[in-house]
Amino acid sequence: MDISTLVVHGSEVKYDNTGAVSVPIFQSATFAHPGVGESTGFDYSRDRNPTRSHLELTLARLECGIDALAFSSGMAAEAALMELFSPGDHIIASHDLYGGTRRLFDVISKKNGISTSYVNTSDLRAIESAITEHTRMVFVETPTNPMMHVTDIAAVAAITKPSGILLAVDNTFLTPYYQRPLVLGADIIIHSGTKFLAGHNDTLSGFLVVSSAELSERLRYIHKTTGACLSPFDSWLVIRGLKTLVVRMDRQSKSALAIAEWLAKHKRVRKVHYVGLPSHPDYELSGRQASGFGSMISLELDSEETSRRALERVRLMQFAESLGGTESLITYPMFQTHTEVPPDAREALGVNERLLRISVGLEDEKDLIADLAQALEG
Repeated sequence: MDISTLVVHGSEVKYDNTGAVSVPIFQSATFAHPGVGESTGFDYSRDRNPTRSHLELTLARLECGIDALAFSSGMAAEAALMELFSPGDHIIASHDLYGGTRRLFDVISKKNGISTSYVNTSDLRAIESAITEHTRMVFVETPTNPMMHVTDIAAVAAITKPSGILLAVDNTFLTPYYQRPLVLGADIIIHSGTKFLAGHNDTLSGFLVVSSAELSERLRYIHKTTGACLSPFDSWLVIRGLKTLVVRMDRQSKSALAIAEWLAKHKRVRKVHYVGLPSHPDYELSGRQASGFGSMISLELDSEETSRRALERVRLMQFAESLGGTESLITYPMFQTHTEVPPDAREALGVNERLLRISVGLEDEKDLIADLAQALEG
């Protein structure tokens, strides 16, 4: 069945017999037992809830996974993932990584005795060189946030699998519509469902999707025990958002390409980072492992003054954190998403005072270009 059909109809498992077309919101904390030692399959909503289960089954189906677990945010999903590891364990992560993930690894995970090596995961030799006897996971963001580097997922899997090292891939930017990391050899997928999956800038959510029953069992125990589960109403919001995922992403990606091409010719733009431009160094790789390029653009302008002026003058695009929603957002990574990344590491990545990031929404591309044109004047 085509994914454009799957996102509309979701899981085939139904939990009510009313014929409701929209999945019901089972707003109940607890569920009655039919008898002693008997269960309907639902006992307490921290463990399982019918609305959340429908969403989890849907996402597992979309990502070709064994199971999916829904969390209250993307960071809650990542925090649960890190509970798989013990003091002394080592992980390797993409060096160009969302700042909140780096904060988790560098502060919370470090406190818990887990060490992290940051490498350019686009460089397979760098990954191989960083592996030690204590390495338990390679964590990849692709494309990366905000510099849009692409990692060859299948090639990394060929390195990790023989050693029993887990490969986790953050698939937030491309979603299962454009990229399916489990099919390419990954073990775990991470989503900030707040972004493209929910798609309307109105709810937080996070997901882990796994390739094996063993990982499902371990993470289900962590999920139930630590308790950062997604509420029934927020689960319903993501279910509703998923129904338009395909049409949203196609429209947003088309507009992003037009905007990136326009930016590449602008006199105040030094560099455009958009994977869909043939000039991008990872254009061919992305074309092999993904079916689309997404709608995230980063651009380096000619000065800090131009960057600040653009942020203050945009009218349609809103100066706000987050991405993947119906409204176009423009972000200043140095002072928002990456503010806690060490300055030397940030500068080395190119996350400087001239870099902006755009999440292209559903507005008309000509209107967005006109907005950028007036914001970059002067």
